[in-house]
Amino acid sequence: MARWCYRHRLVVLLLWVGALFGVGFAGSTAGTNYANVFSLPNTDSKSAYDLMEKAFPESSGDTDTIVWKVDEGSVRDESVQSRIEPALNEIAGMGGVGEVTSPYAGAGGAAQISENGRIAYAQVTFTEQANAVPKELVEDVVETAQDAERDGLQVELGGQAITRVQEAAQGTSELVGVLAAAIVLFLAFGAFFAMLLPIVVAVVALGIGIMGTGLLSHVTNVPDVAPLLGSLIGLGVGIDYALFIVTRHRRGILRGMKPEEAAVKALNTSGRAVLFAGGTVVIALAGMLVMNLRFLDGVVIATSLTVVLGVLAAVTMLPALLGLLGMRVLSRRQRRRLAAAGPEPEHASGPAARWSAYVERRPRSIAAVALLVMVGLSIPVLSIRLGTSDQGNHQESTTTRQAYDLLAEGFGPGFNGPLQVVVDGEATPGLVSRIESTEGVAEVAALPPANGISVIQVVPTTSPQDAETDRLIDRLRDDVIPAADVEAHVGGVTAVSKDFASVTADRLPYFVAAIIALGFLLLMVAFRSLVVPLTAAVMNLVAAAASFGVLVAIFQWGWGTELLGVGKEGPIAAFLPVIMLSLLFGLSMDYQVFLVSRMHEEWVHTKDNARAVRVGLAETSRVINCAALIMMCVFSAFILSGELEAAMAGIGLAGAVALDAFILRTALVPAAMHLLGNSNWWLPAGLEKRLPHLAVEPREEETEPAMEGGASVVHGFIRTADGEPVAGAAVTLLSKGGRQLDRVTSLADGSYILSVPAPGAYLLATTAASYGSRARHVVVEDGPLVYDVELAEGEVDAVN
Repeated sequence: MARWCYRHRLVVLLLWVGALFGVGFAGSTAGTNYANVFSLPNTDSKSAYDLMEKAFPESSGDTDTIVWKVDEGSVRDESVQSRIEPALNEIAGMGGVGEVTSPYAGAGGAAQISENGRIAYAQVTFTEQANAVPKELVEDVVETAQDAERDGLQVELGGQAITRVQEAAQGTSELVGVLAAAIVLFLAFGAFFAMLLPIVVAVVALGIGIMGTGLLSHVTNVPDVAPLLGSLIGLGVGIDYALFIVTRHRRGILRGMKPEEAAVKALNTSGRAVLFAGGTVVIALAGMLVMNLRFLDGVVIATSLTVVLGVLAAVTMLPALLGLLGMRVLSRRQRRRLAAAGPEPEHASGPAARWSAYVERRPRSIAAVALLVMVGLSIPVLSIRLGTSDQGNHQESTTTRQAYDLLAEGFGPGFNGPLQVVVDGEATPGLVSRIESTEGVAEVAALPPANGISVIQVVPTTSPQDAETDRLIDRLRDDVIPAADVEAHVGGVTAVSKDFASVTADRLPYFVAAIIALGFLLLMVAFRSLVVPLTAAVMNLVAAAASFGVLVAIFQWGWGTELLGVGKEGPIAAFLPVIMLSLLFGLSMDYQVFLVSRMHEEWVHTKDNARAVRVGLAETSRVINCAALIMMCVFSAFILSGELEAAMAGIGLAGAVALDAFILRTALVPAAMHLLGNSNWWLPAGLEKRLPHLAVEPREEETEPAMEGGASVVHGFIRTADGEPVAGAAVTLLSKGGRQLDRVTSLADGSYILSVPAPGAYLLATTAASYGSRARHVVVEDGPLVYDVELAEGEVDAVN
């Protein structure tokens, strides 16, 4: 497939461009129909909601609030009314506004003015729900209301529709993330075209994915946060997957391969790992379905779609682009050096190789330090509290946050999140009096029965996100209502949020168990081991705990929340652990697959665990760290989205990726594998026979058998730098892929002779006690090859 895409590059690129413009045109024509649908069956708030629908079958549109405050005097003053009333009348006359409830209209409006007379509010009810209200109408409402301001008169607006018009421009965070990723890629590759490749692939796949998600919102319920989360994961994995393949392709060219063969080799090695890694991400995302929360179904659709398209673009569009660029995927300096000095040697060197050797020498101390850091960062997770963010968490500069604070100041903190006790029948005076005398209740108002349903409005003394408000809901449900001997349920936005958090927390263990079990099975099949997937599962849990610890410290404890510009501290969004764990487990599996697949390849060929771990880490750590840095840039940029939940997810995932790549995969995992030794690759014989074979790395091509008389030998002497023979040195002949072909021990005079199956390029490795090791490439032609090896005392070769 890679070769076909490389040779038919124009066809492949036209198909992708056609798909992008086709889906984009369809998406812009159809628009979007996002809907936040919370399905909480068998919960008290759902029963209350069902009764409310029965009482008020004509569902009204979204209701938002206009709040004003005077510095001196009263809001009843003529000078204030003369500015506010014309604005309210103008808003009431706008098309799409159903009703405006003013505090200046009749005796009932007095309840909309605070006790000190300095704060008042009006309610604006639109004819549509918040998502369907035209943005231009909301902007007109905001402009008209705030035009009434003057010195000493502050006007602010709150509500769901108002929130939509103050969101940051869509695409800002994605653009910043792409620019940051471009800088990292340019520093990594040093070539402009190579830097562009991963970005082009990711952006095209993401564009189709987001437009496709918008189209799917017409046929299924997709929440409005889904495309943002789809962008978050799609952009990150899209760039990373292309990065892995482009890195392998460039390495092949630098080592002497033709561009087409390098592309085919890259897709047949790193491309396989990308397919496998993308599959693990999608499986981890699909694990959200275990939660059985309808709200998450649309998130699964959006995120999975962008990941699948990212993988498809990486394995089809990328080889076409590589064919278009040819040798220009290298920088001019690299092309000149390749022409002048020839291919680079096939072994890892530099800081990555030195770090890998250091981990091998000190696995215990490195594992201890890394584990200590991760455990320390995990401590805050013990105090995690799930909930739902509201306008009280918005940035202080926003009008919604100002309106929220003014209402809390004038009418009490619980006014922003009233509870509704819904009675199937008539509310008894005993129930109302019991609620009034309940601790934590500030105000109670019983509404007249409608369609046989009674509603009691309950205003708590504490804010919607306060833990005391949750305890009040429990007291009403467990003590007050049963004591009144009536059928009643506690509802309202605050109660729904509490029930959603409770349901999420109850089902979270099943979700975690499901995705860990699936990941364990996939890794066990891929790497034919029980210990490797078990290590990965433990590391994923450690990474999750540490990342949530960081999240709690920032967003729940408020360590730097205002500094980051993401609003006020509060509970962690209830749906965030599910989404974050899905993404985190998927990305962790990515890095585990890329790291361990190289180790496993080396283990299969040499059966030397220390060498396998050392070589695997040396050859993959740099690209994993580069990929992680790109992910961190992309995720961190979502702080600019204006969405608190997206900022939480962005910071949480950026921290998780940093910890996973720089501490777990670079230090703790290889150190643990060195300590575990050959048991890393243990699999019971009975299980080995029953498991299907799934190769992440391609089968090594067997060396063609030599024609009669074609077999040859490599022979020579092993000597020291002084010319002294080295007896007992182990001399090994390996294929280009690292498979052992022959192994002998040098004789007393230092001589050795190895059999060669056919002419070609091989690796000759020599090791001897108290001497350094040497590994060199040799090319055997038609006849025997004489090759002497010189060993120096204390020297260590990068490969060995």
